[in-house]
Amino acid sequence: MSIEIIRSNINLDFVGKRKWAYTFSGILLLLSILSLVARGPKYGVDFAGGSIVQVKFASGVSIDKIKDGLRATNVEAVSVQSMGDARDHEFLIRTDTMETGQDFTARLNQNLAAATGAAVEVRRLEMVGPQVGMDLREKALLAILFSLLLTAVYISGRFEFKWYQSAIIAVILGGAVYALHTINLPMYYIIPAALAVTLVLFWVFGLKYALGAIVALIHDVTISAGVLSLLDKEFTITVVAALLTIIGYSLNDTIIVYDRIRENLRKLAKTPLGVIINRSVNETLSRTIMTQGLTLVMVVALFILGGDIIHDFALALLVGFVVGTYSSIYVASPIVLTWEERAKKK
Repeated sequence: MSIEIIRSNINLDFVGKRKWAYTFSGILLLLSILSLVARGPKYGVDFAGGSIVQVKFASGVSIDKIKDGLRATNVEAVSVQSMGDARDHEFLIRTDTMETGQDFTARLNQNLAAATGAAVEVRRLEMVGPQVGMDLREKALLAILFSLLLTAVYISGRFEFKWYQSAIIAVILGGAVYALHTINLPMYYIIPAALAVTLVLFWVFGLKYALGAIVALIHDVTISAGVLSLLDKEFTITVVAALLTIIGYSLNDTIIVYDRIRENLRKLAKTPLGVIINRSVNETLSRTIMTQGLTLVMVVALFILGGDIIHDFALALLVGFVVGTYSSIYVASPIVLTWEERAKKK
């Protein structure tokens, strides 16, 4: 006897609600882009350069006193925030200084202790130069772009057997992006332009499955990054890792739905595509909820119990998995239907 979370004969009208879904997604994307443009991503030390200092005091101290101690060491704090339980008296300090070494640590210890009146222990000191930070930032953006292009090639080849067309588009775009990168054009101009050109070419050449998948992935990454920006969270290497993980999970959900659409197209050749897509999404709904639900339980546990070091990583995953599940149902598959309807009208 099997347990059914969702009835096997369920028939929710996902396709019929696609215009509402497009509107909702458009609002979320607009808010995310406005936040990223107006406020800008808050780069962590990994990308902006500077130092991270983790200190632990023997007793309670105020943040103002800590800043006084930093100024006495000729260090201007970018931010000072409490870590973990307040009873631990532990703080994470971000600065724009590049100074490290035993002499610096000794002076920092002495000045912090004098300013706060409490014994202090420097538990961690990390430094990243500005050039290294900029290189990491550009490579992170390139990693996201190339992951999307390779995804498009795979989707087109698997579901439409258009390996050559998609591969040629990906190679030309990838080469153009890399060439523009070598002449030092800003990546925040290159990447959006390359993605826009990619979507236009997929639409023109009729790579509808790849188009739906890529739009869904751009949707997921942009909204996840926008939420982090709205919450004033830092963009670090771990957050980029979370965004790439979101791409993988969202793509997996989309492929499951696409596979079922392909199977039903063979069995129900004379049935309208909208009905087939709706049926396919309903048939995979139970699997999607069970898989993503269990994953979300683990991510929520990581978010609550994982500690400050991986808090932003877990938050990005939490937002991305929810948005990715939504986009697999309401964005990726309906875009295939929209393309077919436009093609028939032409």
